[in-house]
Amino acid sequence: MNMPVTTTFTIEGHRITEYKGVARGIIVRAPTIAQGIVGGLKNIIGGRIGAYTQMCEQARQQAFELLVEHAREMGANAIVGLRYDASEVVSKGSATEVLCYGTAVVIEPES
Repeated sequence: MNMPVTTTFTIEGHRITEYKGVARGIIVRAPTIAQGIVGGLKNIIGGRIGAYTQMCEQARQQAFELLVEHAREMGANAIVGLRYDASEVVSKGSATEVLCYGTAVVIEPES
């Protein structure tokens, strides 16, 4: 069963019956050697850095999956107020933390 996840604080056609609290997924990723080389070259000559984009997207997806897992462990069946945050955790961009968080809730269809 897929868990409904939304950036809003309501889910149309459902009502929230219980708030479980803040759920989060956090991942710290560093580029591979190949991504670092390509990214470094692109940094010098300019342009879109596809290797870093791919790394960031993977980190976001993993953080999201951890968020959903955490919410399930809390007994939730939905997440509202989804947000992402990212920050550098090691100097010179060698690692990025991605945090995905929201409110774990229990919902049921409106009657």
